[in-house]
Amino acid sequence: MPYIPHTQDEIKQMLEEIGVASVDELFADIPREVRFHEKEPFPGRSENEVVREITSILGQNKTYPMFLGAGCYNHYVPAVVRAIISRSEFFTSYTQYQPELSQGFLRALFEYQTFICQLTGMDVSNVSLYDWAASLGEAALMAARIKKDRPNIIIPKTTHPARVEVLKTYIKGAGLNIIEAGYDAGSGELDIEKLKSAVNKDTCMVYMESPNFFGVIDETAPEVSKISHEAGSLFVFGTDMLSLSVLRPPAEFEADIVIGDAQSLGNPVSFGGSQLGVIACRKEYVRDMPGRLVGETHDAEGRQGFVLTLQTREQHIRRQKATSNITTNHALNAIASAVYIAWMGAGGLSELGALLINKPKEVSERISDIKGWKAPLFDSHHFREFVAVSEDDPKVINKKLLKEGITGGLSLRKWYPELGNAALYCVTECCGEEDIERLLGVLEGIHQS
Repeated sequence: MPYIPHTQDEIKQMLEEIGVASVDELFADIPREVRFHEKEPFPGRSENEVVREITSILGQNKTYPMFLGAGCYNHYVPAVVRAIISRSEFFTSYTQYQPELSQGFLRALFEYQTFICQLTGMDVSNVSLYDWAASLGEAALMAARIKKDRPNIIIPKTTHPARVEVLKTYIKGAGLNIIEAGYDAGSGELDIEKLKSAVNKDTCMVYMESPNFFGVIDETAPEVSKISHEAGSLFVFGTDMLSLSVLRPPAEFEADIVIGDAQSLGNPVSFGGSQLGVIACRKEYVRDMPGRLVGETHDAEGRQGFVLTLQTREQHIRRQKATSNITTNHALNAIASAVYIAWMGAGGLSELGALLINKPKEVSERISDIKGWKAPLFDSHHFREFVAVSEDDPKVINKKLLKEGITGGLSLRKWYPELGNAALYCVTECCGEEDIERLLGVLEGIHQS
């Protein structure tokens, strides 16, 4: 082990200090049959040899046009984003416990919070959570703290299934119950009548997503907000932050808490991640908000400064009294989103948002022109995604698409068997015209065969 800087005498001294005879004793808990007994179980390689082998392995990767979304989206990330977040003061990030050493980083996080508040219209944003699912779980616990003795939370069936599974884990020990609200079969929006029958005096939170899991822009939000508040519960609204470049900010229909994901704002797709959980709220609920908050202040000489503020909500009190025990976040991803938003500007974001409404609409209509297909399934406006139904099993279709070098949509049968051969397709600015023509050609060929 040539890179361990301890001499044999130093190792002997350390072992004597802790009362063991050899280094092997430190690993006594590991069963002997699963240990490596050779001194060098792996042959050594030079740096040059390692680079050559890894490069050879990476050469086997293939890049396909992607029509798969469902929570992780392939958007173009400008080179400036990676260039800026690769600066050492950002890239080696950790919690900024010493603000006098971290003013640049704290300022950047403060800008991120400001951007999120501008997009959502809310008063306060934290510096990020892990992902949308974590934000949903934290929002549920937050609502339960605010609306005590109300154990029920209303979750639409149009919520991303993976988020619901994470939510179940979050509330398992909190004594909360999930009440599911159905969706309208024609529009794909939340069924208002079913929601009304589910909300009562035991409801602490009514949740909805727009765009929802089907890609449907759910226009029932103002009515859902009204129903929620009339019952005395909180209205929690989930959305992809990029959609707010063209859709109404949730504050306009009186959302109490806004959650979502900002992965699509400057963060790449990498095996399903990494995500950027968002949570923002009205100012009156700030002390119940989880995660870190960066605040602006002035020192004794009147100079502007930034600090982690209201920290007594979390780490500096007893664990059972804390608003949450999330002591980390996705700060680097938040910086990436802040850089992306600043680089794109309001005009650039709006232009992209409009494209993500119009381009999927055009593609879905062309798919629907193929015999045996219907797209979009729901009679609503869509953002970035839509449900398409065919005569063939989506899994069979996806195998054929993959054979032709195309990543197809997500089969929904596992979660929505009532929809039949339905798949969720995603179209972003990274889907070129040539990619779309290839997709349509393969889909048409599958039906003809």
